[in-house]
Amino acid sequence: MEILANILVGLVALEHLYILYLEMFAWETKGKKVFKTLKPELFTPTRVLAANQGLYNGFLSAGLIWSFFITEKTWSTNVAIFFLACVIVAGIYGAVTASKKIFVIQGLPALVALVVVLMR
Repeated sequence: MEILANILVGLVALEHLYILYLEMFAWETKGKKVFKTLKPELFTPTRVLAANQGLYNGFLSAGLIWSFFITEKTWSTNVAIFFLACVIVAGIYGAVTASKKIFVIQGLPALVALVVVLMR
């Protein structure tokens, strides 16, 4: 169960690193292909806003990655739980305010990882 929990936490961290990349560095290129619900003419004027969102996704990823480097198991687990919960809350908020797809893509994987982390 420990290995599965680590894999799932790692996948959520990688997903948010990818979102960081899209929103901070590829918003006007690859971002247009990923975020198809936005009109193409909105990408340039929202570049700075997207980069800000990307930075927050990076912080979520950093917290999850940090949990791997904490040697005390209880503390490591608590850090992972906190950051997974943050991802879940962000996914719920995104689903309510923007698109239900956000919860499926971001919140659901974090929820599954959280359940497995709590079971280890």
